[in-house]
Amino acid sequence: MPEWKSSVPGIVWPALPAPQGAALLALQWQLQQSERLPLADLEALQFRQLRAVVTHAMNTVPWHRERLAAAGLSPDRDIDPAAFRRVPVMTRRDVQDAGNALLSNAVPPDHGRPVQYKTGGSTGEPLRLIGTELTRLFWLTLTLRDHLWHRRDFTSTLCAIRALVENSVRPGWGPATAGVAANGPCAILNIATDTARQLDWLQQHGAQYLLTHPVNVRALAHFSLERRIRLPRLKEVLTFGESLPADLRALCREAWNVPLIDSYSAEETGYLALQCPEHEHYHVQSENVLVEILDEAGGPCPPGVAGRVAVTTLHNFAMPLFRYVLGDYAEAGDPCACGRSLPVMKRIFGRTRDMFVLPKGQRYFPTTPVIRTAGIAPIQQLQLIQHTLDHVEARYVAERPLRPEEERDMTAAIHEALSHPFVVTLSPVADIPRSASMKFNAFVCLVAYGDGAT
Repeated sequence: MPEWKSSVPGIVWPALPAPQGAALLALQWQLQQSERLPLADLEALQFRQLRAVVTHAMNTVPWHRERLAAAGLSPDRDIDPAAFRRVPVMTRRDVQDAGNALLSNAVPPDHGRPVQYKTGGSTGEPLRLIGTELTRLFWLTLTLRDHLWHRRDFTSTLCAIRALVENSVRPGWGPATAGVAANGPCAILNIATDTARQLDWLQQHGAQYLLTHPVNVRALAHFSLERRIRLPRLKEVLTFGESLPADLRALCREAWNVPLIDSYSAEETGYLALQCPEHEHYHVQSENVLVEILDEAGGPCPPGVAGRVAVTTLHNFAMPLFRYVLGDYAEAGDPCACGRSLPVMKRIFGRTRDMFVLPKGQRYFPTTPVIRTAGIAPIQQLQLIQHTLDHVEARYVAERPLRPEEERDMTAAIHEALSHPFVVTLSPVADIPRSASMKFNAFVCLVAYGDGAT
């Protein structure tokens, strides 16, 4: 049981947390009830919340008003699920093209300040996104749920290796846990660091939980096996941000004798699904999002059939998204034996990336260059392909031909993101297709393992 944190001097137990911690724990209590409701009751609550979002969007977001009304939705009526399925899906291109037209002109003040962030896009399509402090609270709530589901020891050392971070050591795991319970330290390392140095760093900090991307786990595990390096304090590997290869759990067992726990999230929507604490499949986070898995005709896929993931946000009143197609594919599963009624995702497809190789042979995890959202060029989709140790091709889809200064600035942004002055070839294309397995790989490395100086 966590050692709950009290904010009141002299009161140790039962703890009285600070306001945000109290909100997180209050939401946890509700989630513990809702995750075991009959499915019909859970869906009724979803559509009750959906009506509030639809009403807000029809009143304050003109871009949505016509689309929702054309499907038969009305602010003064309950949402009919069949009518809602008539709402056209939204694509990343729609979000790119609509821009500020997707923003509400009257966000409720109690939802807090706007939170702006940008993403390169897991399918290579960059977006500018707006949420609120309230949407961030729900993100933290589901982070805490994940920790509690898997009974993690918050006083242990968490080591996070991820992109776009400064190397540091913090006194707590982060706002999802630090405000509610006693925390151990969190050490953070930029994922562009060479694999050998990453492993040394994990040993130095005595990592007990490791949070990073699946492709980085594979590199670390192989390196550990090759060098016969163990991580004796490690309890669990946590992964996010990409499709999980089928063999990676077994590789973690072989290298470190620990389980791997995966999660499925998106910058646009927050957590979509968390791994079941008793099985290797995922539970949709229905309290925060309405998730559909659609076939090519737009109908729901039965269990065992892969389809497009469409997401409706239930708490973002700054930039509501209805039936938003992420670009990922997933396969629905049968109801879970664990007793939770939250819908099951058996497998998730669609997001992956290779590691790149520097001329001296170091492999590293590249960072997506910020191009469209920085105003450099009107790029709609981007894929970087490393052909040789010194050559990278940037295949891109753009709204129009790029001007010479845009090509120059785009090349500079790629150099900055890759942290190396590769020879960059810019290749405009009409489309960047997925692989036969329905995955989009934003980074493709064609350099054979072991190439480079040693």
